[in-house]
Amino acid sequence: MSQLIIEGLRAAVDGQEILKGVDLVVGSGEVHAVMGPNGSGKSTLSHVIAGRPGYEVLGGSVRIDDVELLDKPTWQRAEAGLFLAMQYPTEVPGVALRDMLAASVRTLGDSSEIGERMRTEAERIGFGSQFLERPLNVDLSGGEKKRNETLQLGVLRPAFAILDELDSGLDVDALRLVSRRVEEATSEEGLGVLAITHYSRLFEQLKPDTVHVFADGKIQESGGPELATELEDTGYERWVSAPATTSAGLLDDPFADPFA
Repeated sequence: MSQLIIEGLRAAVDGQEILKGVDLVVGSGEVHAVMGPNGSGKSTLSHVIAGRPGYEVLGGSVRIDDVELLDKPTWQRAEAGLFLAMQYPTEVPGVALRDMLAASVRTLGDSSEIGERMRTEAERIGFGSQFLERPLNVDLSGGEKKRNETLQLGVLRPAFAILDELDSGLDVDALRLVSRRVEEATSEEGLGVLAITHYSRLFEQLKPDTVHVFADGKIQESGGPELATELEDTGYERWVSAPATTSAGLLDDPFADPFA
């Protein structure tokens, strides 16, 4: 069994510390939910793990088993088995989804069956086949972009996936299909999942093993699935001791989340 291991992770933006010592271990086939108030640093956590430029890592380690990721560029982190489903997927004019996935799969092995794999994944999540030849995310709705991210996840079959508010922009039917596909990947392929969200509705199909309360740049409390429902009922007030910080210096970047 593989593990995504985060130890003592600290990171800053423009000299302001956002992550203040994050410790978390996600095993193969496990789903860990991260829930917290706006401005607590949840999306910052996903960006730092994935290697987005603009953050200063102050300390700690992020590993897949014994492979350190923090000293690698983003593409090598992906090659090591990491996938990020972005909160705001980027449009890439001129690059077809099929071509992007074929190039990605070639780095991992044989890409000869890429067309069949794409069609299969599209059908599983109700994603129209007409999107497969179109430029990546161009002129797609928010929900279509999230299905696109899920299709990429299914085709690439990483060891670990970080889902940064995958449920945002999805209607009830789309959310059911997308979250069910991710849940199936945990059992069929041993996918380990770190799911960042505000709402427990994501977990109607995607069943979390552990729920973490994230506030003031670190994990404050962990518990079972029932903690997600409790948080929606009670909020985060008892964990928030100071005004939340934001990554204000990075808002022009397509990865940026002003409420991270």
